[in-house]
Amino acid sequence: MTDKTKKRTVGVVGLGNMGSGITRNLAKAGHNVLVWDIRKETRKKFDDIATSTSPLEMASRCSIIFFVVPGSKEIGSMLKGRHGILTKARRGLVIYDLTTSNPLETKKLARSAKAKNVAYLDAGMTGGASGADQGRLKLMIGGDKRAFNRTRYIAEAFASQLYYLGPSGTGHTMKLIFNMVVHTNFMVVCEAGLMAEKSGIPLSDMIKVFNAGNARNYASERRFPDHVLSGTWDARSRIYNLNKDVSMAIEIAKNLGLTVKIGQSTLGYIKNAVKAGMSEDDFSLLYKEFKKLTEIDNKL
Repeated sequence: MTDKTKKRTVGVVGLGNMGSGITRNLAKAGHNVLVWDIRKETRKKFDDIATSTSPLEMASRCSIIFFVVPGSKEIGSMLKGRHGILTKARRGLVIYDLTTSNPLETKKLARSAKAKNVAYLDAGMTGGASGADQGRLKLMIGGDKRAFNRTRYIAEAFASQLYYLGPSGTGHTMKLIFNMVVHTNFMVVCEAGLMAEKSGIPLSDMIKVFNAGNARNYASERRFPDHVLSGTWDARSRIYNLNKDVSMAIEIAKNLGLTVKIGQSTLGYIKNAVKAGMSEDDFSLLYKEFKKLTEIDNKL
């Protein structure tokens, strides 16, 4: 039986918008936290609550390593090779892959880890940077169930809800499906907003009506009030990420022999934004430029 009062030495690789909140909450829970980020100045910001060390060193000292990096490619480069983490990993190490990645790549990494007696859990996250800061993320987990049950109390330092979904790859698959729906909802509200404003109805009034009835969704309840109507345009995620995630979701559908026309429509708007040079922009700006994005295909 797992002793949930026992404090562990844990590692966090990647100290960006998500990793910073995760690190602070792990430290707040009393765990000994080791951190790594490619930027030295970023690592220094955590000197008061964590110890900076390399991922290779973490592998021999930590019970768990949480990877909060762009994707599988970055994790693979740290796991494999003569100086990879798996060459020095302590027996029983559990890796949480908190990225949004292609499940096929996830499964490959999990097999490589298992060969070295390391458990590899794919853990899709939702809740955004604010959820990481507040310790209220939701995790979608795939992989070794026993490793998950043994370590979930540590992840609960930064996640309020954890859903175990099945074998390796299911966590990342669920995350991509989830993101496709979330981003589609945002695009639908953008389209509706354009219609409302063109008809002389203020966007703020449309959002109030949506949120009073069955048209409400996360985009209308949070994204538009907090980041669009406020004029701050600060949802803290790039259009690049939307393009990556919805593209992977559609690839999964194709591999399953499915056609997801609504998802493809969402991706079309996102790719128009990329064509317009908005890849690095905050995704809330999609509404600001939405009319232009609907016209791009006609101009190409």
